[in-house]
Amino acid sequence: MLRPAPARRLPGLLLLLWPLLLLAAPDPVARPGFRRLGTRGPEGSPGRRPSSVAPDGAPASGASEPGRVSGAGVCKSRPLDLVFLIDSSRSVRPLEFTKVKTFVSRIIDTLNIGPADTRVAVVNYASTVKIEFQLQAYTDKQSLKQAVGRITPLSTGTMSGLAIQTAMDEVFTVEAGARGPSSNIPKVAIIVTDGRPQDQVNEVAARAQASGIELYAVGVDRADMESLKMMASEPLEEHVFYVETYGVIEKLSSRFQETFCALDKCALNTHGCEHICVNNRSGSYHCECYEGYTLNEDRKTCSAQDKCALGTHGCQHICVNDRTGSYHCECYDGYTLNADKETCSVRDKCALGSHGCQHICVSDGAASYHCDCYPGYTLNEDKKTCSAIEEARRLVSTEDVCGCEATLAFQEKVSSSLQRLNTKLDGILEKLQVNEYGQIHR
Repeated sequence: MLRPAPARRLPGLLLLLWPLLLLAAPDPVARPGFRRLGTRGPEGSPGRRPSSVAPDGAPASGASEPGRVSGAGVCKSRPLDLVFLIDSSRSVRPLEFTKVKTFVSRIIDTLNIGPADTRVAVVNYASTVKIEFQLQAYTDKQSLKQAVGRITPLSTGTMSGLAIQTAMDEVFTVEAGARGPSSNIPKVAIIVTDGRPQDQVNEVAARAQASGIELYAVGVDRADMESLKMMASEPLEEHVFYVETYGVIEKLSSRFQETFCALDKCALNTHGCEHICVNNRSGSYHCECYEGYTLNEDRKTCSAQDKCALGTHGCQHICVNDRTGSYHCECYDGYTLNADKETCSVRDKCALGSHGCQHICVSDGAASYHCDCYPGYTLNEDKKTCSAIEEARRLVSTEDVCGCEATLAFQEKVSSSLQRLNTKLDGILEKLQVNEYGQIHR
């Protein structure tokens, strides 16, 4: 409970120095054990690991203490469905009611307002209940605070139970702009009153809490403490607040700022993500990887993607993975990579291995070739195979010998035939001579 300190007499010199002492006093929010609200980006914005060395070279605060909350950026307001239930009975004077509206506006200032962040509604109550605006009515701080500023008091009576019931039945609904159970967005109600409820609050507050609504009770001046405890959620020391006058109620806004703070676990540098830490709306986080990398099964470290295995690389011949998570294309032997860095063209037909040369393939350009033989060999008539020179000579000699023998055989055959022919001719001539001689001597 916040209560003003009793007035004390101070010496004149101390009175003069008191404002300076207040300025020099440490910020109570910065004391150990208190959470501090920091900046918050949109969902999905990567958190960054803070450097372990401050810009001036000194060790950063908390760098050697993992998990310690140190400074702005570590704490952020979490998304809420937040409903203010404000007592505007006749006991609340106009100036005091303005203080209540300032208190509401200051809490709004500490929140991230938006359809995907915190949504705010206000229920005004006295003997009757009026829903000033629903959760889906305003999506930015300026219009929301302007709507709060236009709220006017109602009348006599303090029907706190009816106000809670109305909020539960007509405000914390999906139709009115509240988010469903699957969203995991907390439903929070803050009741501000300065009197004793004129209706039953314990049962309706229990039903509200059972439905998932977290209730905070703020009592001012003549507020009944037992009734505040009946309305508030457990633990009471965290959900019941009391101030003696409306003049100091604005100070409670910093307390709610701490209450609605969610630790930025990415900024704590204890997340263990190798590449990128991303804060989730639920107050947790998950790890992601740079482009070209895949998150490993441990959900923290990253490995370069095998883009070649994905089959989308476009390489005509060979895909080669690079260490950076990218890839490049290469070509088979005898081919060269084209300007598109994916397709290949023939560079040397000899290198293709389909030339058929027994010994040596000699490239005559990109489109032709001829075969040659190792020293001591000669190219055969097929222009592809080779024979040893001595073997060629032996083959030639063998052919010559074979040719000579055939010639001699032929010559002998012809000679034999000529001899037989000559013999026959001699016989014929002899007969002719005998006949001729016989005729002469007759």
